Amino acid sequence: MEFKKSGPDPIQKVVFQSVLEDVPGGLNIDTTELKSTTEFLQAGAVLAYDESTRKANLVKTAELQADATNVATTYRVKKNHEFKVGNILASAVGAKAYAITAIDTSNADYDVLTVGTTLGVALTASNGVILFEAAAESASNTSAYKYTAKGILKNTVKKGVNVDGSIVTRGTVYERRLPFKVTDAMKTALTSRILFSQSF
Repeated sequence: MEFKKSGPDPIQKVVFQSVLEDVPGGLNIDTTELKSTTEFLQAGAVLAYDESTRKANLVKTAELQADATNVATTYRVKKNHEFKVGNILASAVGAKAYAITAIDTSNADYDVLTVGTTLGVALTASNGVILFEAAAESASNTSAYKYTAKGILKNTVKKGVNVDGSIVTRGTVYERRLPFKVTDAMKTALTSRILFSQSF
């Protein structure tokens, strides 16, 4: 699923099988971190948040679309991602991580993310590799998530200033309907409170 770029508000998919608890009062979502062409952040996006500041951030991921060698500096990913130039790309926790220097969106089927230095590991797309945004560059295999998954966006929100959204912290979600891929590490952070249904 991709973001709608123009026109009326999109029809929202049902992504939750059940909602048991959300953050009271909602949270302010930082939509400045989204791509310039994005208009809507879809329900089902995985978010981090800080209850003391009432702010939430998207946990960015991208699914690998084609194999990459251990010396590659370009990575083909599927279109549904929110990476921007300057974001730091990693393939696994405790691996190398480097900043994205360019993004080629010219192909209709995939985008190409370029990093200044190779991530140093061969990646096979058929294994369902999911790249994620790291907190800092790492040449010494110490990468970690920039944001830790804490909840899932309940309703689609429109990009803008002071965007409020309800974030589900306990419930069951249809994983196949989520707008972005969820890594095993993200599931581990969530599964004490969120169940991931494999139903369609």
